[in-house]
Amino acid sequence: MSPRETTPILLVEDDSNLAGSLADYLGDCDYDVDFAFNGASCLELARRNEYAVIIMDVSMPVLDGLSACQQLRTDLEIDTPVIFLTARDTLDDKIAGYDSGGDDYLVKPFAPKELVCRIEALRKRQYTNRSVDRSIGGLSIYPKRLQVSFGEQLLELQAVHIQILMLLADAAPAVVSKRALEIALWPDQTPRSNPLRTHIYRLRRQLDEKFGYHFIETVHGLGYRIDVPD
Repeated sequence: MSPRETTPILLVEDDSNLAGSLADYLGDCDYDVDFAFNGASCLELARRNEYAVIIMDVSMPVLDGLSACQQLRTDLEIDTPVIFLTARDTLDDKIAGYDSGGDDYLVKPFAPKELVCRIEALRKRQYTNRSVDRSIGGLSIYPKRLQVSFGEQLLELQAVHIQILMLLADAAPAVVSKRALEIALWPDQTPRSNPLRTHIYRLRRQLDEKFGYHFIETVHGLGYRIDVPD
């Protein structure tokens, strides 16, 4: 019998009991788990190895998860998806996680099965709609480069924000429902923590601040649509 194919995962968690129990569960789900117990160790392992997903605690000694994720993105230029694990559940906490470069946010306590759903959704999203550029009005979307441009200005975005823009651009000028966006972004299971609202808020703010135009319109009771200058 040939060995089962496993998926490499980096688990960054300073609670050894939680790390051990998660690793056992993920191992049974055909993930090959590496451990780091603080953000500094995470950076060293991520520099040397390639992972499908990094699961990162926020509150850790030596280097916290938010700082480690930011250094992954800016210093090491590593775009491996990051799922944050934390007991902090306010909107500001979630925005801080996404601002640092995180892709998803799971609040403790959580069911290990939900974590697996999040991992698989991120893995699928990495290979969805990433190779074909889109243009709508003066806004150009470059999924492979994780960038958008408007006029002479260029903005780098997270993969999830690029996918949201692609979904809205493909449907324009129609409205895309909240449910349709959630199914496209998390096809296996919609997360309980309503990350779509946080992602839309963050994406809208980035576009507004960079380009000075309100590209994403909320159509109350229906969903969202993309709006471009005439």
